[in-house]
Amino acid sequence: MSGAPRRVRVTSPQTRIALSRRHRPAQHLLPLPVPGSEGDEELAAARALFHRQRRLAARTLGALGLLLFGLSGLLGGLTVLGRVTAWGFPVSWLLLMGASYPLLLVIAVLHVRAAERIERE
Repeated sequence: MSGAPRRVRVTSPQTRIALSRRHRPAQHLLPLPVPGSEGDEELAAARALFHRQRRLAARTLGALGLLLFGLSGLLGGLTVLGRVTAWGFPVSWLLLMGASYPLLLVIAVLHVRAAERIERE
């Protein structure tokens, strides 16, 4: 007899249920409409809406990347901003706190407005 205790796998009931369902086919998915049928226009409209939403998301991500990487590049390139102070704080900190967060808020508000406009159209 070895001195090591036997290991037991412990799982939650939800995990056991999810693991037991993995081999079943997805019954909630509907088949795609046949081209020329009545649902074809709705499918085309939904795909166009999804395409516009993806394009908006890509533009928003580009703006976020430009803001974050641009500000990081600016602070990395202009190291003098870390030595210059205003109101007792380094200018680099003021740029990070005073410029980045308001611009993030502006990007978020513009994204939400554009997404709502796309949904209305």
